[in-house]
Amino acid sequence: MNLQHVVDEVVAGTPGVRWSISLPGLAEHSPGLRLRTASVGKLLLLAETARRFETGELDPAEPLRRDPGLAVADSGLWHLLAVDTLPAADVAALIAAVSDNYATNVLLERVGLQPLAVLAGRLGLRETALLDRVRVRREPHHPATLSTGCAGELAGLMRHVADGTLISPGVSRRMRDWLGTNTDLSMVASAWHADPLWHPRELGNKTGTDDGIRADVGVRGRQAYAVLANWDHAEGDRTAEVLDGMRAIGTTWQMLDRTGSGR
Repeated sequence: MNLQHVVDEVVAGTPGVRWSISLPGLAEHSPGLRLRTASVGKLLLLAETARRFETGELDPAEPLRRDPGLAVADSGLWHLLAVDTLPAADVAALIAAVSDNYATNVLLERVGLQPLAVLAGRLGLRETALLDRVRVRREPHHPATLSTGCAGELAGLMRHVADGTLISPGVSRRMRDWLGTNTDLSMVASAWHADPLWHPRELGNKTGTDDGIRADVGVRGRQAYAVLANWDHAEGDRTAEVLDGMRAIGTTWQMLDRTGSGR
């Protein structure tokens, strides 16, 4: 069994879907192709927040208040909670665990977009960016999408998390802890059949979902991965076949690990 062969089959079997895939040392397809990544761009916000927590520029206990002007009542929990103010660390945890959009907008208002661009440059990321806050509706004067990225860069980012070299060991530990709380294991990570409400720290990821977008970026043990897919939603819903492809990649990888077959 060959993981690269499975990746090639997935790509060939989904005409009209653009893929960027990187499992360093195992398989890849167009790892430098920039695609829309939906909530995956929140990784930059989490990384900058972790950096500030470590340097003392931002106190994890600093209270952050919900601003109705930043409200997004979909992905997440905060819009359903009674509490209006949470510590910055709890706001970050909501983003990591349930991709909370209201929490994202509040934390982004505190941290700012420009520092995230600076951080991306510092990390050598050219295609990966968080471009805007989450919006209920995007108008022509808004950025066309929430975030962009390519699988090669995002897998590299996750490898730094795995190796403890993302900015500092402390930042890497925080990121690893946060990623380990993500409840969305519906894509590549579905292969390990982990409890979505509690899974061991060796598996952590961040996903992105929107019309015409599925993305799963993460780390399992020391192995990083990024699998991104885009398609034109106006031409039809390709969600089922894209998810089948992602799960096939994850399942093959899991089987190779179990048998020790490697590449």
